[in-house]
Amino acid sequence: MKTYPLSMNGSVLLAVSIAVASTISSSVLATEPPRPNIIVVMLDDLGFSDLGCYGAEIETPHIDRLARQGLRFSQFYNTAKCESSRVCLLSGLYTYQAGYRALDRAVTFAELLREAGYFTAMSGKWHLESEPTERGFQHYFGHLSGATNFFTGDDTFRLDGQAWSEFDEDFYTTDAFTDYAIRYVDQAVDRQQPFFVYIAHNAPHYPLQAPEADVMKYRGRYRIGWDQLRQDRYQRQVAMGMIDARWALSPRPDYLPAWDSLNEQQQDWEDFRMAAYAAMVDRVDQNMGRLVQHLADRDLLENTLILLFSDNGACPFERTRGDQYMPWDPRSYWTYDVGWAHAGNTPFRWYKQNQHEGGIASPLVAHWPDGLRTEPGTITHQPAHLIDILPTLVELAGAEYPERFDGRAITPVQGRSLVPIFQGEQRIGHEWLYFQFSDNRALRRGDWKIVSARGGPWELYDLAADRTELNDLADQHPDKVQELAQQWHHVAAEIDQLQPRRRKPVAGRDAPTFPARLMTER
Repeated sequence: MKTYPLSMNGSVLLAVSIAVASTISSSVLATEPPRPNIIVVMLDDLGFSDLGCYGAEIETPHIDRLARQGLRFSQFYNTAKCESSRVCLLSGLYTYQAGYRALDRAVTFAELLREAGYFTAMSGKWHLESEPTERGFQHYFGHLSGATNFFTGDDTFRLDGQAWSEFDEDFYTTDAFTDYAIRYVDQAVDRQQPFFVYIAHNAPHYPLQAPEADVMKYRGRYRIGWDQLRQDRYQRQVAMGMIDARWALSPRPDYLPAWDSLNEQQQDWEDFRMAAYAAMVDRVDQNMGRLVQHLADRDLLENTLILLFSDNGACPFERTRGDQYMPWDPRSYWTYDVGWAHAGNTPFRWYKQNQHEGGIASPLVAHWPDGLRTEPGTITHQPAHLIDILPTLVELAGAEYPERFDGRAITPVQGRSLVPIFQGEQRIGHEWLYFQFSDNRALRRGDWKIVSARGGPWELYDLAADRTELNDLADQHPDKVQELAQQWHHVAAEIDQLQPRRRKPVAGRDAPTFPARLMTER
């Protein structure tokens, strides 16, 4: 069998078999059950603390039950942006390394699992070039766009490659995507095939729209304000062991007003739109309950791997229009802004698009009764990344990662399988993790992390002692900053193949302070 290099920093770190099943933990598979069914669920703009099992007050009992029976990750990373996270997820590669939205240097996990005999289907948001049915999915229902109206959709909706516009008065995207996912499960069972279903919810991305009953369930709960909400979530995170008590809660930034400084009308508006956001998360959970119950009813739950995570941190961008309409009216277009985004990313700093922990830290819930060897309810603190999902699925499916696919040369996989973590082991992790979106960048090596926001100076943090990134050590350790910065530029140029204009040096330490409020404007 031909060996293939699994490259992480331009050098060969490990010679691995094309069959990813033998790359990381081949000895494990001898004791594994039959190949699992697989359901991957990506949420959109969900903050790190927005699920009950990650500290939220939002009611997510079905996802919380999966967490209690399964495994949670405290240090799982995305890319801080919708489309780049989807590239990494589908390809197991960094964004430009894969060919960005065209994925023209990559093979998708759907293509590989379909080749391995899986029934492959997707419902939800695509946000890449081509269409899902051209990249390995036998069936697809959803929208190709980056955002859509939850009640009326848009003109990018497709059903198996054909335009679809049958939006009736009961249509709601979260429900419809789950309806189709359940349909795809049944079709796979009828064909006696293992299934791979990818559900990419557009919730809770703006516009903040949800059924009236769901919104009114939360109306009034957020009058406590974002300051108290963050404190409450942080305390729950520490109590459950998700967050180290040594990591101080990041303070409210100067540009964000204290809740008590708002007048009654302002507080009422903020409560209303956070209630709409919570309703959207709640509705996702209701649908996860429907899906899980269907799997249980068909005796499929025990050997189905479910993975649930977010594409980026909470979104701080104020883009509300049509606020004269209620959020259950299709004409509405509400967002929330930095106050609730700051709460959503508790305990971290910054937001979607930034490469600080608030932008890139995501929940990850894994549930697989037949396959997980961890104690139910375990929280693992091993770092992992979206690029690790593809090699994990390929290993479990017994698929092969090729040098060429469909006549194209394929870049060696960058991610590393999570299977050892599923087995309760300490895996051989990444030597480094690389992050970039626009002029935001970061690199993590071990517990050291450098990060630059909007082209500003490099900051340096010891994540073991300070994961909330409050104590910048760049001035104390300039040699470490230089070393990690050089590595970031090497990875950006040689591995991610980032264009030179996106690799310009960051500002020096003596540069004028970047107006922090502008980090929330885009």
